Amino acid sequence: MPPHCDSMDGPVVAAARQALEAGDVNLILPYVHKAGEDEVHKAFDKVIKVRNDGDLTREIADLYFFETVVRVHRAGEGAPYTGLKPAGLSEGPVIPVAEEAIEKGSPEELVKILCDTLREEVVHKFERLMHLKQHAGHGVGAAREYVEAMLGLQVWSHKLYGCAKAEPHDAHREHA
Repeated sequence: MPPHCDSMDGPVVAAARQALEAGDVNLILPYVHKAGEDEVHKAFDKVIKVRNDGDLTREIADLYFFETVVRVHRAGEGAPYTGLKPAGLSEGPVIPVAEEAIEKGSPEELVKILCDTLREEVVHKFERLMHLKQHAGHGVGAAREYVEAMLGLQVWSHKLYGCAKAEPHDAHREHA
């Protein structure tokens, strides 16, 4: 799944389009970290000056601005910039549900999809583990497979708990 904010139909590019159409850089600034504001201001000023010099110039200038704001946005998350992604890519099942929850002002559907997914995964991993446990006495290979599943469930559970308790962009910052 590509990062949602990197796509041409993601929220960062949408805000950048609005800023350009309105001629108001403040519409994009909430999407960039404070340290990146100056770079975004400079890019905005350049683009605004040339946007009316023809369709091709406008297209190139807008793309430059989109790339700049997405790159600065990703840097603020502590994540690498890997280029703009085309519109229409799959965001997976959770992003649209999260967006709808925000629109409706209710987290219920988001809670449901996350809890249902978690329940399914825990049950699947646990059932496999218990099956392997029954056969663990049939040699080192079988015992090893059980131990890998047992420790795997514990490590996976620990990581999942850490993700649930983490700030939204902690994973990016750990790898930056």
